[in-house]
Amino acid sequence: MKKISTYILTLILLVNCTDNLKDATDFTAVENPNLSVGTVVGQPNSSNIWLLGLERQLANAIDEFLMLAELGSDNYVNTQTFFNQFMDKLEIRNDDPDMEDTYFDIARLREMARFGLTTVGPGDVEYNAEIEAEYNFFEGLAYLYSAMYFSHVPIEPGGVTFSSTENYNSAIASFDTAIGLNAKPEYHLAKARAYYYLGNVTEASSAASAAIGLDPDFLRSAQFDEQNNPDNQFEDALYERATFDDLQPLPTLDFLDPKYSFVSAAEDAPVHYLKAEEAYLILAEANLANSNAAGAQTNLEDMLAVVATREVREIDDSIEGRPDASANAANFPARPRTTSVVVNGRSGLVLDRQSGDIMVPSVSGTSLTQAEIDAITNNDSALELLYRTRQEIFIAEGIRMVDMGVKLVIHQNEFLQNTNISDGDPGTTPVIPSFIDSVKANLDSFTFSSNVATTTIDLNQILVANKTSSAVLPFH
Repeated sequence: MKKISTYILTLILLVNCTDNLKDATDFTAVENPNLSVGTVVGQPNSSNIWLLGLERQLANAIDEFLMLAELGSDNYVNTQTFFNQFMDKLEIRNDDPDMEDTYFDIARLREMARFGLTTVGPGDVEYNAEIEAEYNFFEGLAYLYSAMYFSHVPIEPGGVTFSSTENYNSAIASFDTAIGLNAKPEYHLAKARAYYYLGNVTEASSAASAAIGLDPDFLRSAQFDEQNNPDNQFEDALYERATFDDLQPLPTLDFLDPKYSFVSAAEDAPVHYLKAEEAYLILAEANLANSNAAGAQTNLEDMLAVVATREVREIDDSIEGRPDASANAANFPARPRTTSVVVNGRSGLVLDRQSGDIMVPSVSGTSLTQAEIDAITNNDSALELLYRTRQEIFIAEGIRMVDMGVKLVIHQNEFLQNTNISDGDPGTTPVIPSFIDSVKANLDSFTFSSNVATTTIDLNQILVANKTSSAVLPFH
């Protein structure tokens, strides 16, 4: 009782000492002279410094959506990590803090790019067309990611929502402006991706061709900082967690894991978010949509030539045991762990991590062979092969969930404060195509015995079987 009386007296004294209790706790008027707007805006080289900040914010955004998108796909199974606990079974919740972080980090990228264009750049005597192009590129990326991962989101603080189609079109406009200022292959590819998901075969093909016309094997990467952050949290999940065998790839993708591994005490593994391989895949799908199997074969051959030049890292992954059922059968069922394992009738997909260092592609890898390319004809089997290849090339890059037609949700903190959005409006509920929803419990499941592994479903087959749906296979 004495404690309660003391707390009440303290509160009364605090209220009586100020005309408004808010004034006693309002710190918004405090200014740090070393962090004011004037220390950035109007200063020489400030536009380039701001550009470095945009690069860092992009890394923050990728850190967020990459984890959600990969766990929400069939690429990985999340048994019991401390990473998101909902997405593995496609339980997409608007009260999930990871959903909030993803939404706001993409929005911050957009607002930072706009501030660079309207304020920082014009105030810097050293501002130039190259930096202005980059600002437009980053603004376009914010629209692009908004469209890829959300069905509807605002593009202004507290504003009305815009559909993914509208965001794709806004992205294209920003990329066009960037191209007009200083054309780069990645600008064209970003534009091609937007047109691809819009289902515009002609424009996507044109932009993809322009990208590889400028550079046939270009690569644009987000850099991560192991010491000062942001670090690559997906690398943490795949590699640095070491003996925690609770985030595992689908057996068909074992040979591509871990895509990200330890680089140095200062530098973390980069994420290659725009690369030439995507342009060739877009062109191949466009050719298949136009019944041009020979053209698709050429595109895939060109892509394989690029993949052959990409970095392959030699790493010690012996601490990764690929758990044995005898250790903890309930949580960690036995997984393929030797090269003798056959997965879905195919060999060579599983690595033996106990027999020495393994070689893992850090940019792009695929099981696609020249024989498979030679056998391509104008049928659904060619599309299944193409989407298997897309899955392999883009593993751990956040693309697979988008190819599945799945969309995240606006976090409740946004729609509770934004008078233009109400719970139940478009964007506040997840988008999961019915043919994905019906198999979501089996996205990562497989059977394994006697060195034979079989996935419960073939998602590429399911995607192609539903190619007429507006949610997937945009060219069909």
